[in-house]
Amino acid sequence: MDRIDAMRAFVTVVSEGSFTRAADRLELSPQLVSKYVSQLEHHLGTRLLNRTTRKIHLTEAGARYHQRAQQVLNDIDDMENQLGDLQGEARGRLRISAPVSFAIRHMAPLLAEFQAAHPAVGIDLQLNDRKVDIVEEGFDIALRIGHLKSSSLIARRIAPVRLVMCAAPAYLARHGTPRQPEDLRDHRYLRYSYMDPEAGQPVFRWLQSEGGSRDSDLVSNNGDVLVEAAIAGAGIAIQPTFIAGEAIRDGKLRILLPDHEPEPLALYAVYAHRQLLASKVRSFIDFLDGYFGDPPYWDRFD
Repeated sequence: MDRIDAMRAFVTVVSEGSFTRAADRLELSPQLVSKYVSQLEHHLGTRLLNRTTRKIHLTEAGARYHQRAQQVLNDIDDMENQLGDLQGEARGRLRISAPVSFAIRHMAPLLAEFQAAHPAVGIDLQLNDRKVDIVEEGFDIALRIGHLKSSSLIARRIAPVRLVMCAAPAYLARHGTPRQPEDLRDHRYLRYSYMDPEAGQPVFRWLQSEGGSRDSDLVSNNGDVLVEAAIAGAGIAIQPTFIAGEAIRDGKLRILLPDHEPEPLALYAVYAHRQLLASKVRSFIDFLDGYFGDPPYWDRFD
């Protein structure tokens, strides 16, 4: 048994959801794919898949093996691509994790232009605001926003991320415009639940802390919802300009207390530390560098 072929057959069966579709993708017969998987199970001494007439299901051992096997196959493909031609054409499937609001608003044109320049690269974009485990979950790159702490991962700074306090003119006409931090005490706030309360200036820490919250405030884990609520006059939001910038530029929102903005965060491209970096990863990181401009286009409203 060729263990790499068997491993690739197993991973493809899982990704395709059936032996028949996996066989089509691998250009093998379904019988041979089934044989490979059975041989792999025999070699490991455990069942990886439970098969029914309609579906296949990973066993607990199969789920654990699948994660590692996918990474091993990715590493083999990356190594062969690099050794074959270090300057060769980027190719293969690029798995990217990105924050929800940022990706929806800003990544579609980028990905379209990248694939036009690198047509042999396929994109698998997964949107999630949680901090994914790049290695365990099989991602090539994760885009992250914040102040990154030291880790074994490699990070490339892509663009600054400015946070602003903003509200709709109609809301300010009803409740008054804060001129200093003390004026904020009696206002309603639209809070992002993932915001780090330790980040930024004291006024931002107070607004995001439990001591500054009230039952009447609106809390959400999605910045787009909060910006739309702010436009509707629901209160004051603290959001990055890559979400709020268009509304600010159109006059639907006004920036408050600009002298009390926190230090900017940043958008980073994060990837696993590998001695050999796949050409598809290297090409995407290079493509990101400078793509959004300096300052980023979403900040060009002052």
